[in-house]
Amino acid sequence: MGVSDEFCAEGVPYFRGGDIKEFFLSFARPEYCVPESTYAKPTMVRSHMKQGDVFVSIVGAIIGQIGMKTDCAPALCSCKLGILRPKDHKTSAYIAAFLSSGVGQSQIWRYRRGSAQTGLILDDFDQLLVPSFSDKFYLKIKDLVSAALKARQGAVEAIKNAEEMLLAELGFAGWSPTDDAVSVKSYSDFVSAGRFDAEYFQPKYDELFALLDKCKTRPLGGKDGLVNIQRSIEPGSDAYSDKGVPFVRIADFTEMGITPPEIHISQDICVDSPRPKKDTILLSKDGSVGIAYKVEEDLDVVTSSGILHLTVKDDAVLPDYLTLVLNSKIVRLQAERDAGGSIIQHWKQSEIEHVRIPLLPLPRQRAIADKVQTSFALRAESKRLLDLAKHAVEVAIEQGEGMAIEVLSLKKLGR
Repeated sequence: MGVSDEFCAEGVPYFRGGDIKEFFLSFARPEYCVPESTYAKPTMVRSHMKQGDVFVSIVGAIIGQIGMKTDCAPALCSCKLGILRPKDHKTSAYIAAFLSSGVGQSQIWRYRRGSAQTGLILDDFDQLLVPSFSDKFYLKIKDLVSAALKARQGAVEAIKNAEEMLLAELGFAGWSPTDDAVSVKSYSDFVSAGRFDAEYFQPKYDELFALLDKCKTRPLGGKDGLVNIQRSIEPGSDAYSDKGVPFVRIADFTEMGITPPEIHISQDICVDSPRPKKDTILLSKDGSVGIAYKVEEDLDVVTSSGILHLTVKDDAVLPDYLTLVLNSKIVRLQAERDAGGSIIQHWKQSEIEHVRIPLLPLPRQRAIADKVQTSFALRAESKRLLDLAKHAVEVAIEQGEGMAIEVLSLKKLGR
C-alpha cells in the first residue's frame, strides 16, 4: 500500500532500502516517518518491524545491505526491504552475521535479477542455503553481536555527552527554538539579506543569532574563516562503473562514517579531484544538507560535488570540535535557514562560508574533542566485533565449528 502521502517529520520511523546504513537499525536515521494511525492500519501489519528481525535491501545498487532490529520500538519498512523473521530467536544474530559474510553475500548477488535495476524477489530467498551449527556456536555469535551493540550504544552516549558539554559551555543548554511563526521585519532587512521568503525570517533564527552574539565567533570560510573549502567533481552517471576509484555520494556517509560505496569511476576522470586526507571534514551541501564527518585516515576515494572538503587552516579550532559544532543545532539551524530548493535542498557555498562558528578556549575544545574521540573508538570497536562475527561464520563454514570457536577464543586474548 502506498504511504508517501502520509510521510511526516515525526512519528513511527519508515525505513527504505537506502536507510539501511547501520547494522543496528535503532541507530539509523530514516528520512521519513508516518503517523501512528498509519502504522496501526491492518494493511501495514506485514510491514511492521519486530525485535530480532533481520533485513535485506532487495532493490537497486545496495542489494545485500543487512540490518538487524534489536529493540521493540514501533517501525515500518518499505517493499524495498525483505524481512527475515527467524523461527528461533537465538539464531537472529547468526543469520545476520551469515548474510553479511562473504559466503552469504555471494549467494545474494548470485540470485539478483534484472538489468537496468536489479533486485531479489521473495522466492529467491528459498534458494539461499544457510549452514546449521550447534546452539553453542549460535550463542557465541549472539554474544559478539550483543557486545558490538553495547559498544555502539556507548558511542552514542559519548557523542551525546560531548554535545551537551558543548551547548552548556556556549550558553545554549536547555534552549529550544521557538515555535512562533510571526516575525515583523523592515524592507531593509529583506534587501540586506537578499531574500524575500518568509521562512528565512522565522523568529527562531533571531533567537539563535542573539545567543551567538554572546559568544566569540568566526566565519567558517572566506578570507577570515576557519577553514579552506574545496569542491570535488560531478562526473555524471554515465561515468559510473564497477571498477576504479570508489565514488562517495551523500547517501554513503553520516556523522559517524562512510559506508563502502557501490559506485566507482575511472581514475582518468578524477585525476584532479581532491582525496580526503586525515582530519579533513566532509560537509554535505545538497540533499541532506549540513552532515559533517571528520576523516580519521587518508582515503583513496572521490566525493561527489555535493560534498565539500573543509581543511582547518589555523590553530584556533580543533577538527573534532569543529565537526561537533557543524553537526549541532547551532549550525543545523543556519543550514535550515539558508538552504533552498523545493525537491532537493541546496546550500550555496557562499552561504556556507558565512556560517558563524562559536569558539571556546582550546583547553575546553580539547575536553570536548576527547569525548568525540571516545565515541569514534567505541564505534570502531563495535565494527571490529561485527567483523569478527562474520569472520567466525566463514571459518565455521570452511574449517569447521571447532576451529571457529578456537579463533574466537584467540581473538579475545588479543592474538
